[in-house]
Amino acid sequence: MKISKLQKKMGQFTLQIEELYLESGKVHGLIGTNGCGKTTLSKLIQGILVPDGGRIDYEGLTPRDITMTTQRPYLLHDTVYQNLIYPLKIRGIRPDEAKMDAWLERCGLLQKKNQYARSLSSGEQQKLSFIRALVFDPAFVIVDETLSNLDPDSTELFEQLMREQQTKNKMTWLLISHQLVHVRKICDQVHFMEQGNVLVSGTPEEILLHPSHPSIRRYLADTEVSYRENEKSSEI
Repeated sequence: MKISKLQKKMGQFTLQIEELYLESGKVHGLIGTNGCGKTTLSKLIQGILVPDGGRIDYEGLTPRDITMTTQRPYLLHDTVYQNLIYPLKIRGIRPDEAKMDAWLERCGLLQKKNQYARSLSSGEQQKLSFIRALVFDPAFVIVDETLSNLDPDSTELFEQLMREQQTKNKMTWLLISHQLVHVRKICDQVHFMEQGNVLVSGTPEEILLHPSHPSIRRYLADTEVSYRENEKSSEI
């Protein structure tokens, strides 16, 4: 996916990206402070927002090939199973129940297949939302803070699924996260945003371990301070 001279004005905020290349079949990390434009960019990629200018070259993809998971999953007023197969139904794809059961078993939800989805725990709802995004084999998946506030086992599961699907189905991933440990662990490329623009792109080592741009160094320092403060608060 190639993005060039992309513009979108939202109130007092203006997103203006000169150039961004998201290589197919890779896991991309998108980092930056709150309000820098990460979610706005993701909505432009999905077609939820229409740009004021510029171009997104989808290289053969359509909006139906793109999906997104968020930190706060939206579930239908229906069973776990009906929620899981919803992306297939709206695309006219007949669900393979055995395959769907395998997805549910993978994340420990098979025994709750016929349970009301909104009665699940928050962690279980997050798992259901995540695998629901994968059942139709999308080409491009946006993960917007989905890995935040997960228990270690769920985090490991999500990371495994991301890598498996990347390898098996050549999925392209865009991981939006403040959890830099995850970004460093699973991303092939990292893109740093500030004030509506992508300033720097590079490998996790270049961006997170050996940053050359002063804005990235400030961001990493502030993120580390915030992380340590949260750790101290959790110990009280």
